[in-house]
Amino acid sequence: MRYQNTYVNLDARLYHKQPPTPLDNPRVGHFNTQVAEQLGWAQDDDLMTRWVDIFAGHYVPAEFEPLAMAYAGHQFGQWAGQLGDGRGLLMAQVRDNNDKLQDLHLKGIGLTPYSRMGDGRAVLRSTIREYLCGHALTQLGIPSSNALGFVVSDTSVRRERMEAGAALMRVADSHIRLGHIEWIASFAPDLLGEFTDYMIDTYYPECRDSNTPVLAFLTAVVERTARMIADWQLIGFAHGVMNTDNLSITGSTLDFGPFGFMERFDPAWINNHSDHTGRYAYQNQPAIGHWNLNVWLTHFMRLEGVTRETLADCLAPYEATFMQHYQQGLCRKLGLPHEKESLSLAFEWLTLLEDNLLDYTNSFRALLGLVAPDEHPYEQQLLATMTAELTQEAQKAWQDWSIIYLAQLELVPFEQAVNDMRTNNPVYVLRNSMAQRAISAAEQGQFEEVDRVFNLLASPYDVQDIATELDTTPPNPNAPQMPISCSS
Repeated sequence: MRYQNTYVNLDARLYHKQPPTPLDNPRVGHFNTQVAEQLGWAQDDDLMTRWVDIFAGHYVPAEFEPLAMAYAGHQFGQWAGQLGDGRGLLMAQVRDNNDKLQDLHLKGIGLTPYSRMGDGRAVLRSTIREYLCGHALTQLGIPSSNALGFVVSDTSVRRERMEAGAALMRVADSHIRLGHIEWIASFAPDLLGEFTDYMIDTYYPECRDSNTPVLAFLTAVVERTARMIADWQLIGFAHGVMNTDNLSITGSTLDFGPFGFMERFDPAWINNHSDHTGRYAYQNQPAIGHWNLNVWLTHFMRLEGVTRETLADCLAPYEATFMQHYQQGLCRKLGLPHEKESLSLAFEWLTLLEDNLLDYTNSFRALLGLVAPDEHPYEQQLLATMTAELTQEAQKAWQDWSIIYLAQLELVPFEQAVNDMRTNNPVYVLRNSMAQRAISAAEQGQFEEVDRVFNLLASPYDVQDIATELDTTPPNPNAPQMPISCSS
């Protein structure tokens, strides 16, 4: 691999250098060969032979320089003070096959100075969920951290019960969070200029071409974050814990805790059982993204040439960027051009889904069974299942809507419309029930279901033979969607 460990060269107050604490009797969980090829890991015999030992903290290659990052943050809207990598280490930074810098970050490695009341470990269930979700979002085309793989061990970890300790080698284009700047502002303000230069030169070098590179950088972060959250909304993804320490400066999804993919469509869905006020409900994610960025931006007023007015200009594109990306994506999901009539139809469609608690993923995909039934027998069956759930009144609304929709589609080349619908509406997302079946089997030492789900999610837009009926079956309409614990 092409190592480029740059973070370790920054001021030592920003991190704590330390090795991982090994897990007991580590064993193979799963390994992501695609990511290994992308990083150049697969071309290194030592890394391939000893990957279980590396992930479990038993072996640290000479080129690695493990460190725990310091950062802070606002959690559920309240200042939480110093946080940091409490159970993870930035092990190395490398240039991948596309010459893009990637972080190798090992999660579940034991105590660090930032562990607070934690034990520095991760349990198998949360490790599997993060591993599969990073993979799922990446294959859906949504910027996200991914992972090289994970191991399980005999190390016991207490959560609500005693569980098996695990470790995940996650890969992301950056692990710098909005909370890094919050930490600097509170504990080392003299580092703000140096750290801002590092972020620009490392992740946004194109901003150096601007007459005001800092403002260009801040605007770019705002716009990337807006597009990421629009992608979440389009696919029905709820992060669940959008604290400032869980948002990356690169606009890539980071830190999978109580996440969920929408099943029965309910915009007010709360997927985190600790979110008692619904702050991080699905429908609130765009507003929370704006709130987090607003908190983050104010710290840059310490820099020369940055004022409250210029920061307002940096934040201003957020809403327009989000709306444009979301509306364009929504129209593509329907195979329609981005125009007023299409958007009106799209929002009527979402209302139909919400009023009847229809499955978000299945219903969008089912439209192919309406538009091109002869070519899409699977989607025809989805359509039949969807319409069978409708009341007589809702059937009438569906018929009226579909007539107008098909007429609008005639304005678009047929193949283009079908292709847009196929490539923007997945057949498979990581439903909580899918993840739980894989976890239950893995806790019994059987990882075949993890592998099957991983392979299924590798091609989410294609109907696959390895799928089971349970992979696309939503919960009963009257059953509450499963909230997920932050405990991991």
